[in-house]
Amino acid sequence: MDACGNDISWSDGLSKLLKCQRHKFSRSTISKTWKPLGTRKVSVSSCLRDSTVKYFDFAVIGSGVAGLRYALEVAKYGTVAIITKAEPHESNTNYAQGGVSAVLSPSDSVESHMQDTMVAGAYLCDEETVRVVCTEGPDRIRELIAMGAMFDHGEDGNLHLAREGGHSHHRIVHAADMTGREIERALLEAVVNDPNISVFEHHFAIDLLTSQDGPDMVCHGVDTLNTETQQVVRFISKVTLLASGGAGHIYPSTTNPQVATGDGMAMAHRAQAVISNMEFVQFHPTALADEGLPIKPIIARENAFLITEAVRGDGGILYNLDRERFMPLYDERAELAPRDVVARSIDDQLKKRCEKYVLLDISHKPREKILSHFPNIAAECLQYGLDITRQPIPVVPAAHYMCGGVRAGLQGETNVQGLYVAGAVQPSIDHMKSSSLDLSASNWWARPVVPHSLGSNVMDDVLRKTREVRKELQAIMWKYVGIVRSTTRLETAEVEINELEAQWEKCLFEKGWEQTMVGLEACEMRNLFCCAKLVVSSALARHESRGLHYTIDFPHLEESKRLPTVILPSLVNNNTWSSRQLHKQVIF
Repeated sequence: MDACGNDISWSDGLSKLLKCQRHKFSRSTISKTWKPLGTRKVSVSSCLRDSTVKYFDFAVIGSGVAGLRYALEVAKYGTVAIITKAEPHESNTNYAQGGVSAVLSPSDSVESHMQDTMVAGAYLCDEETVRVVCTEGPDRIRELIAMGAMFDHGEDGNLHLAREGGHSHHRIVHAADMTGREIERALLEAVVNDPNISVFEHHFAIDLLTSQDGPDMVCHGVDTLNTETQQVVRFISKVTLLASGGAGHIYPSTTNPQVATGDGMAMAHRAQAVISNMEFVQFHPTALADEGLPIKPIIARENAFLITEAVRGDGGILYNLDRERFMPLYDERAELAPRDVVARSIDDQLKKRCEKYVLLDISHKPREKILSHFPNIAAECLQYGLDITRQPIPVVPAAHYMCGGVRAGLQGETNVQGLYVAGAVQPSIDHMKSSSLDLSASNWWARPVVPHSLGSNVMDDVLRKTREVRKELQAIMWKYVGIVRSTTRLETAEVEINELEAQWEKCLFEKGWEQTMVGLEACEMRNLFCCAKLVVSSALARHESRGLHYTIDFPHLEESKRLPTVILPSLVNNNTWSSRQLHKQVIF
């Protein structure tokens, strides 16, 4: 019963009472200049007037392919809030170019796809997970097509399948070189048309709301900062899904959009979720090297422009600046070797030759084929005076994927009850159905504070210092925790990061900043520190070279060490702002 004497169930009542702005999406390609084409008015119950508290069955943090696809599935069972840091399309998904791998050719097989995956993953992949992903891949592609995703087809009318590094067959489904953008478009359109899903854009996730129930940690939702209104908004939910992307911006050059500051991993770590394999940072071997362009960009890019691996899959060849092909010297698979091999090879060439970039040449292929397969890359390069049908592309490695993160089971379940990561939906649906929640739960935790009281001059100083520190952290990570590592360099990074963090926090607190205060850039910095430390500590713990983690002190694979790196809650050092939740833990 509610305060007005009405009998309201969680889904039936609150889903009708709580609405947020909804946007219509154009069928055209999503542009960087996001403009809502229509809205639904906010409808709030007279019995629940606090607009800073929202109640949903499912809270989804992130609006890339993982979050959107999950939201569409669980919306069949309850109300869903999609919480996204910027515009809904601004995600890693939207920047993905090459495509999605799935066994769709008669000459291919699930077993072959599995073997390629295990090899590329240096046999650290969980074999059961690999089997499920490779087996179900074709059905997931068909689902995307049914939702309206439009992929390229060949002259025979079948899906055009490209090939990329590490794959023994042509199995990459793609939409020219803008595959992620097309998938994002189709999923966002489906989301907007689902009445059970509400999208909250420009809501930055601050911290998960957790309680200790005996030996168990339980997640009840998330605190967010509406970065347009500077208002803290609390989401209470039965299920919280983390789909918030990577942490590319711990490095100075990354293909990730500005929003990728490791927020989900840092929040989960602070909430005592188990973290795993953070040492495995993938550096994409071929980001566009602006230094090598005929016309240099006037304004520095916020994120590196990706040159998809499909260029190499289509026959692109890597040369050094003396036009010497070098990949066959490093690996028999040459340009089709996995990304970690290609990135290390390029890195070695650059260091030996004291050069800033190498060249990727696809110009020996027919002009029409190049322009039809890579229209986005061709257009971007042409802006700066480079015709990829006639000239090689200057490229350099850049931080790309975080292959580690929150440790979860095959179906997305974590060690924190009610907290899930991208995976199968059924366990979270079961959890939602078996859960009840007191509407007074929003009062269990103190509210984060927006620092209006500090004044504009102090806030300007805080922002200036935070931006300086962010660049310093990125420089440390690139210098000491890059493509090739050593124990000494990792230990140096550990010391320098701790000193930099202490210096930054001291500066903030001396200016009147308090532990419970929140601001977008300060909280991003907090998360970047947290993720950087997780990467370094994980890298120090792995005494071998495997996959993306290469150290000169342990240059070989060790079968006895073919185990995941695990950071348990008991190992959490919570003596800094980045490693502590803003609120005090609720204990039952």
